[in-house]
This record gives sequence, C-alpha cells and structure tokens, in this order.
Amino acid sequence: MRQRLIIVNTSPDPLKPLRNQKALVTGANSGIGEACALALGEAGADVVVNYVSRPEEADRVVEIIKQSGRRALAFQADVSREDQVQAMFARMREEFGTIDILVNNAGLQRDARFQEMSLEQWNTVIGINLTGQFLCAREAVREFLRRGVVPDVSSAAGKIICMSSVHEVIPWGGHVNYAASKGGVMQLMKSMAQELAPKKIRVNSIAPGAIKTPINRAAWETPQAEGELLKLIPEGRVGVPGDIARAAVWLASDASDYVTGTTIFVDGGMTLYPGFATGG
Repeated sequence: MRQRLIIVNTSPDPLKPLRNQKALVTGANSGIGEACALALGEAGADVVVNYVSRPEEADRVVEIIKQSGRRALAFQADVSREDQVQAMFARMREEFGTIDILVNNAGLQRDARFQEMSLEQWNTVIGINLTGQFLCAREAVREFLRRGVVPDVSSAAGKIICMSSVHEVIPWGGHVNYAASKGGVMQLMKSMAQELAPKKIRVNSIAPGAIKTPINRAAWETPQAEGELLKLIPEGRVGVPGDIARAAVWLASDASDYVTGTTIFVDGGMTLYPGFATGG
C-alpha cells in the first residue's frame, strides 16, 4: 500500500510565515544583511538592524521595514565585542520582549598575500566573522532556552542562521583569514546544531557564492570583471542579495522545521567546480 504524502503549511498566514516573530540581523545596513532584514520584515517579523558604521543606512532599512507594518530598530554594535553584543541583546529584549531568529551576517575581508598578512588583519577578520557569530549565537541561545517553545509563534525555540561562504569548502589564496573564518563558521554551526537540536533550537548556514554586494564590487562592477567571474558560475549570472534573503526566510520559517546542521549553498553552482565540466 502506497503512503500518501501530505504537506501541511504550519503558518496561519502563508504570506507572512514569520508573523509575530522577533529577528536580529547583524551587519544589516547594506548588502546581504540589508536584504535579509527587509525580507524578514516583509515575512512578518519585527527586526533589529545591527550596524557598526553609516547609521543613516541602518535608519533607511528600519524605515522600509516599518512601512511594511512591522516594528524595527537600529542598534550600533561591534559583534566582536562581548559587552556591545550583550548590550544589543538587552535592548532587543527591552524593546521586543525576546528573540526568535538570529541571522549572523556581519563579516568583512582584510586581504593580503599570506607572507604579508599582519596579525591585525588576521585577528580583525577572525574576530568579526567567527568570534562575532559565537558571541551573538550564545546570547540568542540563552534567550531561546529561557523562553522555550511558544507553539503559537514557531515550532522551534529559536532559529540561528550563520552566514558562511562557498569558501568554507573552496580554498582561497590571498584570503587565508577569510577562508579560515568561514571554515570555522561551518564547524561552529554544525557543533551548535548537534548540541542544541534536543532543545528545539535549529542552527543552519547559508553559503553565498558570488553576490553583487559592496564587499566585492571590484569583482563584478565592470563587464570585463564580471565576464571573468562568470567563468566560475555554471548558472551564468552573478547572484544578488535577494537570492540569499529568500533562503534566509525559508530557514527561519516552520517550513524548514526538520532542517538543522546543514549549509545551503546559494552559489549558482560555483561549488560544482565548473573547470571540470569538460573533463578537467
């Protein structure tokens, strides 16, 4: 006897799958972080927009979220600083009461050839890209455990989405600190997911490939640069922040309730090693 597969949408409003949830997105005043913050707000969440510089850009993102009928606030914090992270989460609890979704997005590059890389360049990238994710995730988990599951809000006690990169698996000469930080994010995510799954806390990563953001403008801004980049992307286009934001909304929703400890590569096939398409 064949079993029937029944798919149930657990959200009371399929157009707002994150209704009444509270989200924090780090590095959310531009690029991928901005797109994720806007998408979470559009999906029904109230959003804290974290930033370090350019407060006017964070305020702009906040105003767009408010126009969709959700609450939002901007908060300045360096995610590599424990005291600033704790102050940010305290303000979020004061304003929104709790947190349901953390998008650990803040990241940067400080590129150099290996033998010329300074300790400051190394520590800055590891501090923001890896330690920052640890500090924010730890504060979120403490709140998830304190509050527990609220079935009317979500089937999970909390969701953490770590922003990784295709360079968690693809080596990247000239960017050793960045690649090492993203490899670390992969194991941070998996280890958290393993430990926290029994507590109904889901932890996953998104690994963007080439995305048109300010951090890598030189790689796509001119037709010549984009043409070279496209050689690495089987799908034949450079991604945009919205490609990542849509994956983030799905991972934050109950539609992905049985997904934890995995990395979703949103890369147009970059990790398929296109150089081998014709036999290498």
